[in-house]
Amino acid sequence: MAKTDFKSVDEYQDTFQGEKKQRLAAIRKIIRAAAPAAEEVISYQIPAYKHFGFLIYYSAATHHISLSYPYSEALLAEFKTELSKYKMSKSAIQFPDKEPLPLDLIRRIVEYRMKENELVEASKPKKTKKK
Repeated sequence: MAKTDFKSVDEYQDTFQGEKKQRLAAIRKIIRAAAPAAEEVISYQIPAYKHFGFLIYYSAATHHISLSYPYSEALLAEFKTELSKYKMSKSAIQFPDKEPLPLDLIRRIVEYRMKENELVEASKPKKTKKK
């Protein structure tokens, strides 16, 4: 993947072929269904979604698809058992290409992240108008 100035998610995904492109499309569909109000953007040259701040990112690598964001301890605890089978870092979960995508898990992670972002937004002090 030589191009690194993507302007849209379509442009990013169109650099892939075959099964990799289908896997990316499946993740995009799940995210859009789980977070229909989220804004779709390119950030760090990969697809990202914003809902009261960044919600989730995803990207393709040679042998896996990554779902990325600096995950909270609460999220990691909530999905600990299901995530234990995947390679993880502080900011990414790797879904190997040789295994089916856990679409239900991805959907629930996106929904959880939405709730986290909404709670953070609701806890922010409200701005008052000056007279």
